[in-house]
Amino acid sequence: MTQAEFLAPVLALILWTLVMWLWMYATRIPAMQKAGIDPDSARHPGTYGDKLPASVRSVADNYNHLHEQPTLFYALMFFAALTGGGDNTAHMLGWAYVVLRVVHSLVQVIIGKVLLRFTVFLLGSIVLIVMAVREALRVFL
Repeated sequence: MTQAEFLAPVLALILWTLVMWLWMYATRIPAMQKAGIDPDSARHPGTYGDKLPASVRSVADNYNHLHEQPTLFYALMFFAALTGGGDNTAHMLGWAYVVLRVVHSLVQVIIGKVLLRFTVFLLGSIVLIVMAVREALRVFL
């Protein structure tokens, strides 16, 4: 498998993050207009959060979440690709993580059930742990 093929899950998660960015602004701007929120007074998001519907806030929250834990995923995938760990198992784990993050987004934004969202997050975290442990064993042993 080429490095480009191995890193395809990275590109997929980046594209999904951009989808969530579009979704965030497609919902946030109309909601701010409807609530009469002046954009200049909204430079600190916490100051107007209670004026926006939960459905709008959850999209923005998810967009932010896609900039938190997935940074570990990106680092692990590039580390594996650059140091010879880019095998089929790592590739499949990468795709599993991406699928779980997309499901996490959809649960957070559409379904809104915290326990279900936590379960999906936990599964994604386990995938990351497996990826990290595999790389550590490969490199250090």
